[in-house]
Amino acid sequence: MTQTSEPGLEARNLDIGHGRTVLARNIAMELASGELVALLGPNGVGKSTLLRTLAGLAMPMAGAVQVNGRDVHAMSATERARHIAVVLTARPPGGELDVDTVVALGRQPWTDRWGRITATDRKAVEQALARTDAQHLSGRTLATCSDGECQKVMIARAFAQTTPVLLLDEPTAFLDLPNRAAIVRTLRTIAHDEGKAVLFSTHDLQLAMDLCDRLVLMRPNGGIWQGAPGQAAATGELAAVFEGSGVAIDPLTGTHRFRP
Repeated sequence: MTQTSEPGLEARNLDIGHGRTVLARNIAMELASGELVALLGPNGVGKSTLLRTLAGLAMPMAGAVQVNGRDVHAMSATERARHIAVVLTARPPGGELDVDTVVALGRQPWTDRWGRITATDRKAVEQALARTDAQHLSGRTLATCSDGECQKVMIARAFAQTTPVLLLDEPTAFLDLPNRAAIVRTLRTIAHDEGKAVLFSTHDLQLAMDLCDRLVLMRPNGGIWQGAPGQAAATGELAAVFEGSGVAIDPLTGTHRFRP
């Protein structure tokens, strides 16, 4: 695994929320280059809000987020887009756009003022479609794509952006089991082989346990826990996060079962 001691993204004393509602306080976390990290927690705990705040799309209620030592929220949109690629869960607008055009939007931070696409940009788009196994969608419009296919297109757009940090909000939400596993394996490969810092939220506990280097658990009462997947299970932290949800976590294997 290609991992450096330099954090790809760093949050310090971070409070997140919306309006006057604080969802989590005093978050301190680092995403290291070369690691794949899963963000886990029950619905409503603030996973999406944390990702949006780390990405600079939502303002922190306190604290700061830095990438390469620079305040994410002080950057221009173009500067942020050269450092951080984001995939959100909502179906993208612009259904009449073709898939190639949508993926090429990931190259926008790197094009000239007229947005002209070069051979390098086209190659990045082709590689991104190949990585997400979405070449067959080339030439189609988003309106003709299923939710799962749209999700692959948006992930491909993030890959085409070629940023050192990738933040993804439930990137496997609309995919079947084989495609969910394939996407997470691809994220793992990109993190390890290209030295990128990758954080994604998910409800797929087993994929996170099997394929991720580290877990970030958002506790229902606020705050986070961070550590290796095996450590999360062995210490009881994983079980505590999902306590009362009807899910039983085996502390030895990290596997889970559903209580009747």
